[in-house]
Amino acid sequence: MQSVQSFAQRLVENVERVIIGKTEPIRQIVIGLLCQGHVLIEDVPGTGKTMLAKSLARSIGCSFNRIQFTPDMLPSDVTGVSIFNQKTREFEFRPGPIMAQIVLTDEINRATPKTQAALLEAMEERQLTVDGVTYPTPDPFLVLATQNPIEYEGTFPLPEAQLDRFMLRVHLGYPSPQDEIRMMERQQLGHPVDTLERVVGVEELLAAQKQVRTVTVSAEIKRYIVDLVTETRRHGEVYLGASPRGSLTLFRTAQARAALSGRDYAVPDDVKAMAEAALVHRLILGPAARIREVEARQIVHEIVMAVPAPGGEFVA
Repeated sequence: MQSVQSFAQRLVENVERVIIGKTEPIRQIVIGLLCQGHVLIEDVPGTGKTMLAKSLARSIGCSFNRIQFTPDMLPSDVTGVSIFNQKTREFEFRPGPIMAQIVLTDEINRATPKTQAALLEAMEERQLTVDGVTYPTPDPFLVLATQNPIEYEGTFPLPEAQLDRFMLRVHLGYPSPQDEIRMMERQQLGHPVDTLERVVGVEELLAAQKQVRTVTVSAEIKRYIVDLVTETRRHGEVYLGASPRGSLTLFRTAQARAALSGRDYAVPDDVKAMAEAALVHRLILGPAARIREVEARQIVHEIVMAVPAPGGEFVA
């Protein structure tokens, strides 16, 4: 797994030239990329969500499109439309911005649910259907969505079906005082993203994605993953627990995290490290928990602490 580890290290270090002091969130996004999953970046305005997505796209050299979501945006503004060509007397498909290898959907929760739903087919099935014709999305295909917390004015909560299609939800948070000073120093003469160069190629990314899937996950680790997800469905504060897609997410991301550590086998710590990013956004809390302002993050942490992790060897 040395090649995957080297791939991820170069990618993370390059993005850190722009996003300072956020190594773990960047690593989680790279894990989502290696698992061919989509990532939701949620935080308050101004913490670098959009710049992180731009930096990742430039570091890989993929085709990149940015969609700025607004309340008046239509689904066709995302997917594209069929236009009648007067010369050929036929309809021609004009692809929308979703047809790129890395798509940044900026402030996704500012669009109406109808427009948000336009992403569902592309994210899950990696294809678009417009006027009865299906068009495959490029390979690789990654949606990086940014979202402001729903208590901010002018936002719409994402539907549960939309949230569940995001493999991971990542929080950036405010930088430390030292990192904020470094950020000001780096941007004194210009923004570092303007000089960011490609450090990995698309072919290298596709090879790394295939190699990650060969990481061994023992029967004990698989059972541990299922036990964690099952507990989210049994918890008294949870109205609706994580779906089977949550189990698959923990399985895939544990493989990727192991590969980033140079191992060809997963251990319980890989599962624990990814549990919050993989499960929190899949939980729907009950009314009593919402009244008491219980957070889904707390519940996932309790479950991880309560469910016994397997011990011994994990190589099959």
